[in-house]
Amino acid sequence: MSLISEHKKFIGWYKAKLGLSDYGLLWLVFFKGVLTTLIVQRLVLSW
Repeated sequence: MSLISEHKKFIGWYKAKLGLSDYGLLWLVFFKGVLTTLIVQRLVLSW
């Protein structure tokens, strides 16, 4: 299987497990990116 089809299958599984719509999943990923960015920023600036 190609990487793209595996990725689509994983996203479908993740959506079903959390009970999210496409829109909800987009918001979740957005906030996860914001949180990750803030953590990395704090770590880098604290050095």
